Amino acid sequence: MSKPADRGSKKLISLAPNAWAQWVTQRPDVVARVVAGSEFTWLSRASDAVILAHAPDVDDFVIVNEVQLRYTQPMPRRIAAYAALAEEHYNLPVYPVLINILPPAATVTVADRYERSFLGMQARRDYRVINLWEVDVAVVFAQPIPPLLPFVPVLQGGGSEAMVRRALHELRADAQLRDLESLLAFFASFVLKSELIQQIMRWDMIVLEESPWYQEIIRRGEHRERVRTLLQILEQRFGVVPPLVVAQLASLDISTLDDLARMAITTASLEEFMQAVAQHTAPEPSDNGE
Repeated sequence: MSKPADRGSKKLISLAPNAWAQWVTQRPDVVARVVAGSEFTWLSRASDAVILAHAPDVDDFVIVNEVQLRYTQPMPRRIAAYAALAEEHYNLPVYPVLINILPPAATVTVADRYERSFLGMQARRDYRVINLWEVDVAVVFAQPIPPLLPFVPVLQGGGSEAMVRRALHELRADAQLRDLESLLAFFASFVLKSELIQQIMRWDMIVLEESPWYQEIIRRGEHRERVRTLLQILEQRFGVVPPLVVAQLASLDISTLDDLARMAITTASLEEFMQAVAQHTAPEPSDNGE
């Protein structure tokens, strides 16, 4: 069964998978064959959406999408872990993409690769970075790219009343896009006053707060903060945390992460902690006894 985070991102990208795949790869000849999610157990919670794609000169490959409200320092390691798991699962080349919605703090540098040296060995994983605040809003309407319509207010040149109204018009003109209206209002709240948003949308802002998209964004922010805090504890106590453990932690719920955070403070070793994580991430027995 797919999880809420996976369903939300998968739904957005599924609105126009070809347009999305061509935009993130900057390749007009790319064709999206499948938008995957729930069947990819390790990534169904950790990553936003997996696209199985094809291009004439490179054949089949995988696009791993990670959409972040704001970039955080552990992101390069997480992208490297997700990409490695996707490569192992599908046995295909992987094109990882990180989409950052809002700018980070001025002191934070957004990295476009993961690099680590250890005992003379080098590890590196490149990935494409797309910062939405650097994307020209005209691209969304020109190509067009329907999954980006809710993000119009935070795009370059998109933070005006006129642009928000145009995005709203596009959403309401398509029956498949209408339920994204509350998501557009959420991002408009970063650049416009709530009174103006209410006037544009013609409904009370309580609708936004009750929308599943809004609740999902809030929940995901809380979840990622728990993972980040737990990783900081582990790194301070034991040093480097294996990528598989990072991916496993991302698949756990907030309550379990809180329990593991308390354990991380007192556990004798990283190995002991990893055993506890494995117990929480072990697959449940199937109904047919396999």
